[in-house]
Formats: sequence, structure tokens, C-alpha cells
Amino acid sequence: MPIAHLLKSHDKDLGGGFTVRRILPAAARQSIGPFLFFDHMGPVEAQPGSRHDVRPHPHIGLATVTYLFEGAIMHRDSLGTEQRIEPGAINWMTGGSGIVHSERTPEDLLDRVRRTHGLQLWAALPREHEEAPAAFSHTPADRIPEVEFEGATVRVLVGTAFGRTSPVPTFSRTLYLDVQLAPGASIDLGGLPPESAVYAPIGAIEVDGETIPANTMAMVEAGLPVRVSSEGGARFVLIGGEPLDGRRYIFWNFVSSSRERIEQAARDWEEGRFVPVPGDDERIPLPAWPAAWKHSENRDERRD
Repeated sequence: MPIAHLLKSHDKDLGGGFTVRRILPAAARQSIGPFLFFDHMGPVEAQPGSRHDVRPHPHIGLATVTYLFEGAIMHRDSLGTEQRIEPGAINWMTGGSGIVHSERTPEDLLDRVRRTHGLQLWAALPREHEEAPAAFSHTPADRIPEVEFEGATVRVLVGTAFGRTSPVPTFSRTLYLDVQLAPGASIDLGGLPPESAVYAPIGAIEVDGETIPANTMAMVEAGLPVRVSSEGGARFVLIGGEPLDGRRYIFWNFVSSSRERIEQAARDWEEGRFVPVPGDDERIPLPAWPAAWKHSENRDERRD
């Protein structure tokens, strides 16, 4: 049996009626490879004049990885970056020692009906790079390697697969694929990293003949090749990489191998020591510390 775990999503309201399906972290797994957050955004339709904005907020110890199927997001950060995120591009933002960013609806889309659909992941940085300088890398859609098979198209978003390597910079072995299957098609996936999983944001898939329930991620057994197929056609992603070099503490938007480092970051945000996003004076306040923080190491909390 190639499936090690089935991880079911749960709904999380990010505000303004914008709900995501959150799969990682899960009770069974904190992470898969370096990925310790996996949010499936939408698809959601917004009416003219409505906004689904995420105000400025901080990160440490991780990289955010944003990928859209539909819609557009305007990214701004404390490095002075202003980048429109559109379908097919990969945006890799390294939080490292500390960064602040916002994600807003582009102004030219506010007066029209629009749809947003995509994925946002967090990759924990290796311990030796947790305090790396903050950075932002944008790889446009036309620079993402693509491989064609009979009935299948593979985009190598991050890492190396099928002889192609993505230009997206990473800190450890990381794999992120976007695979489209025609109706009745299948694809064999071998040589996978020690930890890997598949998830279908569009359509339904089977892993070695076993149907994967909707909104569910299937983590596969290490070292085993798998065949992913779809009777009606689907689009799925594969994520994975080397196991994390130790457990991570998570509170709100902060990730670290050190609990004390997260507490320092929280104080820095409360006391205004993070560099702000130029021209964006709003901010998300620090949430209340969960009661479990002082009594448990399972602190998987994020922004509302």
C-alpha cells in the first residue's frame, strides 16, 4: 500500500468571507518535507468593490510559497518589493530573520467580478538558515519548466523532476509539481524525496487505484513509486523533500526551532521593531497567546 497517511482539510476563515482549506499542519503530521503549512484558497468569487486583503503581518524562520490557478494578488513587503502574482508564477518569500508583507486585491480588479483560486504553502527553513536575510524571489510562469507526456503535463514549480530543474531558489531538497491529467490518463511518479504527498485542488484522483477523497492529501510511503490517475481529468500537486531537521514551534506567522525566538519576534511585532511595508500603514495585531502555549509543544496557530 503506497499511502502512508490521509490528511483531511479543515476550513479556516481568514476574514472578509475568504475561507481556505487548511491541510498542514495536521494531527498526524506537522510537516511533509520542509512544508509545514498547506492552504488551498478558493475558488471564491468576489463582487465588484469587495476586497479580500491580508494586511501587513510579519514572518520569521520560513518561506512562503504562493501559486495561483485563477485571479491575481498584489504582494508588497518590507524590502520594498511590489509584485503582482498571477496564475502559473511562483513567488518564494524568505522570512528568515524577519519580514513584513501584505497581500491585497489589485486596484484594477476591484470594479469587476473576479475569482481567486490557488495554494499558499510555508516551507520551514533549515536550522542553519532560520536567520537568513529576508528575500523575495518571483519566477514568472514562462520560466517554469514543463514536461509533456501522453495525457499529462507536469510543471516543475520547485526542485528537479523528469530531468528538468526549476529556477526557484531553495535551502534544502524540495519538490513541488503541478500535474494536469486528461480524462482517463495516469502518470508514474518515481524517485520521490523521502517525504512526499499528493493533493488535487481540481478534479478527483486515484493513487495506485485507491480513490483519494475530496479535500484530502495523500502522503505516500517513502521509497515507493506511485501511479496517479484520474477517470474524469484532474489537476494535482505533489509536494515533498527531506524531513525537517527537528520539530518546529509555530505561533501565528512565526516558525522556529526555538520557542524563545518566537517569543522575541512576538515582542518585536508588538513594540514596532519590524521594518514596515513602505506606503502601507495598516497592520494585523498580534493575537492572544493560546493557553496551551505555556503547557504544550503543539502550538500550531496562525493568523485569523
